[in-house]
Amino acid sequence: MSQYPAIILASRNSKKAGEISELLHPHGIHVQSVAGFPDAPEVVEDGSTFAENAAKKASQTALAISQWTIGEDSGLMIDALHGAPGIYSARFSGEDATDEQNNAKMIQELKDVPLEKRTAAYICNVAISNPQGKICLQVEARCRGRMTDSPRGRNGFGYDPYFEIIELHKTFGELAPIVKQHLSHRARAFERFIPQLVDLFQHEYTSRT
Repeated sequence: MSQYPAIILASRNSKKAGEISELLHPHGIHVQSVAGFPDAPEVVEDGSTFAENAAKKASQTALAISQWTIGEDSGLMIDALHGAPGIYSARFSGEDATDEQNNAKMIQELKDVPLEKRTAAYICNVAISNPQGKICLQVEARCRGRMTDSPRGRNGFGYDPYFEIIELHKTFGELAPIVKQHLSHRARAFERFIPQLVDLFQHEYTSRT
């Protein structure tokens, strides 16, 4: 049994929860989705940055369920679209949009843009709140690539089948999960986040004994 408390992820996205759980599991930190807490609110993501949205999701959810909570906000910024879809990545084509609808809009808006100008970055911001709603730690990271004009691969979710790591000539959809765990924006954010989280928990829970 872990010496640390479970952390709740303020997301009902099971694939995202799975990715984050795999990243934290080796450190003895158990992560579970907020989907297991039916009374937790649906936090309105009305911040102007990934950082604002991540912090809001973490603190509001933590206050509602009195648990340590991770808020994570991530998205795609395409240079040729002046940074769009950005913080609206999950709802690029409208509220309750599917991955397919968002990808279709993205491809339509890039239809006259040549491959060499389809550069983009995935951004990930991660914040953790204590059970009292205070943000104790927050980091951000990115992964650069470019958007292909057709999907490749079946792994990942969202825009992954179109996001190509140029040096590897492969999209996130083509990469094995173990490789994506080291290269993605989320992996890079958690690479910074995890050591600080472990230090935070060690101080929090060893100082009490």
